[in-house]
Amino acid sequence: MRHRRTLKAVVWTFLLTVAATLLVVNLGGSEKKLDEQIRREYSLHDAQYQRVLGVMLGPPIAGGNRFEALYNGDRIFPPMLEAIRGAKESITFETYIYWSGDIGRAFADALSERARAGVPVHVLLDWVGSAKVDDDFIKEMESAGVQIRRFHKPSWYDIGRMNNRTHRKLLVVDGRVGFTGGVGIAPEWTGHAQDAKHWRDSHYKVEGPVVAQMQAVFMDNWIKVSGDVLHGERYFPRLAPVGDGRAQVFSSSPSGGSESMHLMYLLSIAAATKTIDLSSAYFVPDDLTVGALVAAMRRGVRLRIITPGPIIDSQTVRAASRASWGPLLEAGAEISEYQPTMFHCKVFMVDGLLVSVGSTNFDNRSFRLNDEANLNIYDEAFAAAETVQFEADLAQSRRITFEDWKNRPLHEKAMEHLASVLSVQL
Repeated sequence: MRHRRTLKAVVWTFLLTVAATLLVVNLGGSEKKLDEQIRREYSLHDAQYQRVLGVMLGPPIAGGNRFEALYNGDRIFPPMLEAIRGAKESITFETYIYWSGDIGRAFADALSERARAGVPVHVLLDWVGSAKVDDDFIKEMESAGVQIRRFHKPSWYDIGRMNNRTHRKLLVVDGRVGFTGGVGIAPEWTGHAQDAKHWRDSHYKVEGPVVAQMQAVFMDNWIKVSGDVLHGERYFPRLAPVGDGRAQVFSSSPSGGSESMHLMYLLSIAAATKTIDLSSAYFVPDDLTVGALVAAMRRGVRLRIITPGPIIDSQTVRAASRASWGPLLEAGAEISEYQPTMFHCKVFMVDGLLVSVGSTNFDNRSFRLNDEANLNIYDEAFAAAETVQFEADLAQSRRITFEDWKNRPLHEKAMEHLASVLSVQL
């Protein structure tokens, strides 16, 4: 009997050790984290800033582009579906969320129709994010000839990999027209943010040479999951200038360059001279980022942030976010919570020039755990238009003062403290 108990104890000890090891792998990473403040050596308008971002973090900034901002589902989905239905050469589509509903059906039908017409269609879905998709949609697309791959199937023996999701949101049609931003393919993103069931979000249509960079980011994960290299002219055609906008598309991934997105934000904050406006669905900054933002405000930069209010899909994230606000509010940050519905935007603007949009949230998950992609636009006219939209969202938001934050109820403070412990995974 004693022998059995001893054997049982050994087995349990072994299992707990394995579980603890996997948990450490899950919470940690192989790359060193940024742990030093970025020194301010130039302004955002300085050519050196753009040179650094174009060399250190990814592809060079390309000119000759045209951009169109699309706000909320009623204005986002029709251009995406129109582009798909008009495809003649190829369609590449990577998304985190693909669920069911009428909008899921519309995309499945459009992609299937183009595949049946002989257009190569490649769809990359995150395994976790697309867990709610109707199996009929998948079967319909595959039977029509759509090539569908799933990113990182969950596995108990590889928790670290399970925790790495592709959060990228990329659609490229004929290698010439691209879309990126915050939307997933689900009912929540339809409509015009008219109520709590229809979210506020922004997406962006892109044309010009920078679309090739967007296509290259898609290929990065497509090769990982399929082993198939798509490189012909139907995917990478010659792209002539179509406008005056300058931009770059760059990515980050735990498998390489996991700090790229974090570093882009820190370099931009350090280079800011006048203004930083941030629309963030999930704003859970680490101490390094808080320090950079506080330092920017101390040299006279105005910081405005819009985050979700009471209507949010994760109260834990909201609590962890609010736990970090003290130093920012005390330094003069204007933090406001969007009231009408879930606020899912991801837009970062600096000094009326840089507009960074894409899939990246302002949190550790986006900075270090997920595969992300952002479009950096350097265009004063576009930045001015985005500022108008930011202020329209601000008008529907509730400002939180430092006094409000200090005097919140004790039970809220307790919940925020507990949630902040999980911030490494949020």
